[in-house]
This record gives sequence, structure tokens and C-alpha cells, in this order.
Amino acid sequence: MNKLLSINTFKAFRSRNYRLFFSGQSFSLMGTWMQRTAVYWVIYVQTHSAFILGLSVFAIQFPTFLFSLLGGTVADRYSRYKVLLITQIASMIQAILLTVIIVFTKYSVPEILFLSVLLGIINAFDVPARQSLVQDLVENKEDLGNAIALNSSMVQVAKLIGPAIAGIVLELFGAGICFLINSLSFVAVIISLMMMHLPKYIPQEQKQKVIEGLKEGVTYLKSAPSIGSIVLLLALSSFLVIPYVTLLPVVAKISLHGNASTYGYLFSASGIGGIIGAIFLASLKPDANLRKVLISAILIFGVGLMLFSQTENIFFALIFATVSGFGMMSLGTITNTILQTSSSKEMRGRIMSYYAMAFFGMQPVGALMIGSVSHYVGTSETIFVQGIAALLIAAFFFRTLWKPNSKIQREDDYSSSSL
Repeated sequence: MNKLLSINTFKAFRSRNYRLFFSGQSFSLMGTWMQRTAVYWVIYVQTHSAFILGLSVFAIQFPTFLFSLLGGTVADRYSRYKVLLITQIASMIQAILLTVIIVFTKYSVPEILFLSVLLGIINAFDVPARQSLVQDLVENKEDLGNAIALNSSMVQVAKLIGPAIAGIVLELFGAGICFLINSLSFVAVIISLMMMHLPKYIPQEQKQKVIEGLKEGVTYLKSAPSIGSIVLLLALSSFLVIPYVTLLPVVAKISLHGNASTYGYLFSASGIGGIIGAIFLASLKPDANLRKVLISAILIFGVGLMLFSQTENIFFALIFATVSGFGMMSLGTITNTILQTSSSKEMRGRIMSYYAMAFFGMQPVGALMIGSVSHYVGTSETIFVQGIAALLIAAFFFRTLWKPNSKIQREDDYSSSSL
């Protein structure tokens, strides 16, 4: 196991630029999850409304869905490095504004929601640029899958540690300090970006208008069915299956007869499963058939949810939550890897904007639907059906993905002249 971890798991760290990216993002993500936790806490304390709490989640994620295609077009038309640098500075300004409002004014919930919407718009440009830039940061392109898996492990660790630190800071110092820490965390990202040694960006002559670039992205997606099927699979999963996490507080209180600590345990168990999944994916060989692994991950996800929905024992609930977290994280990471390695360089930003729309944009919409359904049919029954939905998605895409060839074919035969 130690040999596996030392040789395969951290291959992407051989690239200096990726090491800088990973270290800077690690600090920033801790701050991001501290801020997110504090925002939800402040809103709930102010309103005591689960609906307003859900609205705050929607305010952050839905603008990302609306503007992601534009963000992907910008990432393909301009230097992704500069776009990322700008979005990180903009995110830092947003965190500073939150800090000032909370600490120095008699703030209200609409002000916080407005800044949440602003952050969602920033993320619409940040995600495509950040995701598509990773391929330029690894010197050996065979390390790309490893780099993406390490990114996922970084996110999962931040989701475990950030909220825990936020809870302590909220109790001792208040929400303003959480926002201040997040704003300071962006300094690490900005410094790491400025320390990178990247090839000089050569701007391409832009004969198209932005709207034409958007249309080209849609045409490319239609011309590459293997990529389109992955985006569709991710969108369906994000809409029907992944929003089960919004029901975890209800499971903790009703099914397991627990309290807030029980909810925290379930959330942590899901995160631990995600970390295990990230380490597993980071350790895969470069010639691994990711499409088969993807189908297996969805099956594991679905079975884990079905078992999780039927238990009233906290011990087994934690085990099945870990299994579900493994499947959910693997689903997001593998689709990310396939999309990046299958798409052409010229279209990568727009393809990653589709990834952002499918993964981040469909979840808040799905959460609203899942919450409504569970109100009428019950939480356990809803999660069980979500598990079945995962199995049906795996069955529907089985013939498309379960192919004998282990190599991912890149869709490089597209040119704008085909428009």
C-alpha cells in the first residue's frame, strides 16, 4: 500500500506548476468551506427558515448554471491563467465585502444573498478556467487523471476540515472572522499563481463573436456523442441522485433519532468515502478504462443509497454513507477526467462549462424537487428511489460506456469550419 501511494498516487506533484496550484488551492478551499458554513449559519440564525436556507444554496449555485456557457467561452478565447487570476481576486473582494458587512454594519439577509449571487456569477467564469487549466499545469499529460483525482481529494479534505474549523470560530469569534479568514486565504492562491512558470500565451485571432463561440460549443457537443453522453449522464445524476445530501439532516433526526451531531457524522462519513474514492482514482494506472470505472462507481453509488435509506442503525448508516460518498465523488471526478482528456484544447473551456452546468447547476434544481417529493412520500422512500435512479442511469449508458478499449479517444477532429 505504501509503495502504491508513493509511486502512483502523487504522480502529478512531479510538475512544479501543479504543486503550486495544489498548495494554493488547498488553503483557499479551507476558507471557502469556512465561509459557506458561516453563511448558512448566519442566515439560519437570522431567519430560522429552512426555505431561506435552501434559497441561499440556490443563490450561490444557480447563477453558475446560468453563466457557465459564457464562462467557458471566455476560458477558450482568452488566457485561462489570467481569467483564473481575475476570478480569484474577485472572489477575495467578495469575501472582504462579506466581512465588512457582517462586522461593521447592521446587515440583513438580502445583502448576504446578493453577495452569494455575485459569488455564483464569479464561479461561472472561475470553474471552466480552473478546471481546463489543470491540463496545462502537468508536464506529463498521462498525469492529468491523477491531478484531477488529487484535486478531488483536496476538495473532500477541505469539506471535512473547513466546516469543523468554522464551527469553532463561529462559537468563539463570530461569522465575521470566518469571512476574514476566507478573504486572506485567497492570498495563497494569488501568490501561487504568480509563482508559476507557464509558456507565453499567444492569443488566437478571434474571427467569431462571443455568441458564435457559444453556438460553436453546442455544435461541438453534438458532433462528439461520446462527450455528450458523459455530460448527459452527469446532468441526470446531479438532478436525480446527488441531491440526496439535502435530506441528510432529516435522516439524522427522523430515521436515526439523532441530533445535529448525528448529521455531522453522516456528512463526515460521506466526506471520508469521497477521500477514499479520490485516493483510489489517483492510484489508477494511466491506461485504466475510466468509462468502465464510471459505470462501476454509479452502481456502487446506487446500491449504497438503497442500503443507506433502509437502515435505522447509526453504525450501518455511517458505513453506507461512506459507500455512497465513494460513489458520488468518483462519479464527479471520472466525468471531469474523461471530458478533459476527450475534448480538444480549443474547446476545453466550453466543455468544462458544460461540466459545471451539469454538475453544479442541476443540483440546486434537483434539491428543490427531491425536497418536495420527500415531503409527500417520505425521506427513506425518496432516497431509495434515488438509488434505483442511479442503477437505471448506469443501465441506460452501459452500452455506450462499457467498451473493451481502455484508451480514451480524443475528439480532435472537429474544426470550426464544419459550422
